[in-house]
Amino acid sequence: MHGRVKGVRDLNINAIRARQSRPSVARVYSYVLGGRDNYGVDKDVGDFFMGDLPGSELLAITNRDAVLRAARDMAADGIRQVIDMGCGLPTDENIHDVLRRQHPDARVVYVDNDPFVVAHGRALLAIDENIAVLEADVGDPAAIREHPDVQRLIDFDEPLGIIFGITLSFLNDDEDPAGVVKSWADRMAPESRVYISHFQTGRTREAAATERKILEAFGRGRWRDEKQILELFGDLELLDPGLKACKQWRPDPPRANEPSEERDLSVWEELVVSGMARKSG
Repeated sequence: MHGRVKGVRDLNINAIRARQSRPSVARVYSYVLGGRDNYGVDKDVGDFFMGDLPGSELLAITNRDAVLRAARDMAADGIRQVIDMGCGLPTDENIHDVLRRQHPDARVVYVDNDPFVVAHGRALLAIDENIAVLEADVGDPAAIREHPDVQRLIDFDEPLGIIFGITLSFLNDDEDPAGVVKSWADRMAPESRVYISHFQTGRTREAAATERKILEAFGRGRWRDEKQILELFGDLELLDPGLKACKQWRPDPPRANEPSEERDLSVWEELVVSGMARKSG
């Protein structure tokens, strides 16, 4: 199988060992969500959030749920090809699982810069020729577009979905995250979609502690306010309901005989927001 063979042959042991000595965004994220593919340094960071800042795991949970709803809605809008930027480790439900409920022939490219994540992704996600997992820097869109798997799977003359699930929060200002989005928007066909979730600066002590710990642990990134996050979409048309907390962004309807969940957001749920935009014709 293409993805699995490539994952074995391209496994960069030295790069993976180097990553083991410092926490990884993807591995900490996975640990908080209950995953087991992590190291002690990742558990230390995850345990800090879950132990010293109880409830902060909702940052990861509500973000992931919103990402899957974004994939669902892209599929409903006719999107059959998606690039997931900063895909992280595989979970029980992944982007291709969601897309293929509506489009069995959907094509997905998963991108991450962590060789450990890529190796696992190739083993578990690349189940057929229409799925690829590649190691690349989200901040270098030209290199991603030129990758052979992207050239093979993505047709830029057809509507495309791009998912930036919290990824742009880990690009510094001088890495021009808005320029990264624009680079993709300029190449996309009309009716394409761009989804962004992002850490939003808060004013509480819990928010300050969370932002400080994340930036300290991973050594990079930028939390942004509402105006700065909206600017990342550039000239794309922001779709309803606009920029909202992930918990409130296009929530699933209540199940039959279940009351709708109406409550105030927790301090943690206020700190991660999302929105989706369309490229008009």
